[in-house]
Amino acid sequence: MIELDQPLEVGGVLLRNRVFLAPMSGVSDLPFRQLAWQAGAGMVVSEMVASAELCTRERGNLLRLKGNGLGTHVVQIAGREARWMAEAARISEGEGAHIIDINMGCPAKKVTGGLSGSALMRDLDHALTLIEATIGAVKVPVTLKMRLGWDDATINAPELAARAEQAGARMVTVHGRTRCQFYEGKADWNAIRAVKNAISIPLVANGDVLDREDAISILEASGADAVMVGRGSYGQPWLPGTIARGIGEGTNDVIADYAVAHYEAMLAHYGESTGIRHARKHLGWYLEMHGVDISPAERGSIMTEINPRQVARRLHAALSRAHADDIKKVA
Repeated sequence: MIELDQPLEVGGVLLRNRVFLAPMSGVSDLPFRQLAWQAGAGMVVSEMVASAELCTRERGNLLRLKGNGLGTHVVQIAGREARWMAEAARISEGEGAHIIDINMGCPAKKVTGGLSGSALMRDLDHALTLIEATIGAVKVPVTLKMRLGWDDATINAPELAARAEQAGARMVTVHGRTRCQFYEGKADWNAIRAVKNAISIPLVANGDVLDREDAISILEASGADAVMVGRGSYGQPWLPGTIARGIGEGTNDVIADYAVAHYEAMLAHYGESTGIRHARKHLGWYLEMHGVDISPAERGSIMTEINPRQVARRLHAALSRAHADDIKKVA
């Protein structure tokens, strides 16, 4: 049986354990990844970066490439044209990326409508041209994230994974749903095993991992070499690290300190005005997950306050007051 705290080598890059933070648009920005890394995640992946837009070097896209404080810096890129994927990969490598991940799994309509993300699973020949262009453009390892297929009638993840390995991909991640499922129903962990049987490079299993028990179960069902945590980390960026180490996240005071540190890091990263807006969804998740004694009025005052010092003070007071017995733990 695979131990979650064992290292894993990917194309010459040694990952310190086998529980990773998923790339999540609007969530896994640098402050979020820094907290997850500091808490012990084996690998953290940037938000998806659109390749053509990255090549314009617009500030918002370049912010997604930052990897300050990360022992292993992984950038995920997406697109539908080989030339832009190659150039985006070169830019990412130049910004210090140790690994470049290709997105062929995003189900969002604005992504698939542009023939990117999981829409590429409908045309594997074209998908391979993007993989080959990306691999040929850089010296760092290139990995691939996908879904099981576009829909139940086209489960082609094993074929895409095998062809990606032949092209030089060094690891594959599979979310156990089709694109047409979006995030509905339960991820099919058993279906991921067919991908494991098709490749010899490391396989990462993703979908509905909320705690250590889920992580162990998805590895057993899929035969994968590692696990990736996505939406389960909302309001608890330490989750991948605590799963890997088999410990809880700590006392309510520790959680309050994490939340405030996260808030302040977002303001520093984006600037105060933009940071306040981006941080609100994270404040909501922290309060939902851990603020069991918070009234609607108190929650509202934290979410709408625009003075950063007041937000930090109220947030810390609210979370540190929560009953420790009611805080969700990682077994």
